Amino acid sequence: MVRVEVKEFKRIGLRAGFVLDGFPSVGLASTIAANYLVSSLKMDQVAALDCDYFPPVSMIYASKPKFPARVYVDPSYRLAVFISEFSPAPFLNRPLAKTMLGWSLEKGASTMITSMFLPLGEAEGEQFDILGVGSTERARERLGACGVRQLDVGMIAGIAGTLLNEGRWAEFDVICLVARARPEIPDARAAARIIETLDKLIPDMQVDVKPLYEEAERIEERLKLLRKQASPVQPPTNLYV
Repeated sequence: MVRVEVKEFKRIGLRAGFVLDGFPSVGLASTIAANYLVSSLKMDQVAALDCDYFPPVSMIYASKPKFPARVYVDPSYRLAVFISEFSPAPFLNRPLAKTMLGWSLEKGASTMITSMFLPLGEAEGEQFDILGVGSTERARERLGACGVRQLDVGMIAGIAGTLLNEGRWAEFDVICLVARARPEIPDARAAARIIETLDKLIPDMQVDVKPLYEEAERIEERLKLLRKQASPVQPPTNLYV
């Protein structure tokens, strides 16, 4: 049996609060969004996640060692963020989701928000809706009240899918935001779109995402330059052997 342990550095409560799943997905957009929130809101680390199957690494920030999966809290918004720089192996998805949901229930949170990103092709352009899925009628009503269009038919996989199923079973509000992101780059634009939607879902929260959009433009300009530089050395397509 795989066991994921929450190691708490500080005891906190999240009565009627929100918990965000920031584990990596397509384009690293969920991790970018989580890191940006932690930095912008100056959130405090309160716990770490540990498991025998996590990579044996220490993340060094401000000269301090940190576990590869961590929990940060902003008490003013009653918001907690699970964050990690590594993509868990598929067999860890269920135990991770159950651990995060169990911790959220223990702390008195009312809602957990996760996300799933679908690959965005170049031909699809930049305009796409953020869709939502709710585990309970309350969650679906919140999505509707915030103007988030709901996904009618589809499949949510991984941690997000497990959180939705376990949330429905426990009658606990889980919201999954479904967006598109480019898998070949760290997609800051997709992360900004998610944070804009979080601003609607979490009362009184306002996070300036302009720096994220500016970073997205810088990344795109670098990619355009690299493609332009690489084009003269692309192999011809009409070779026969």
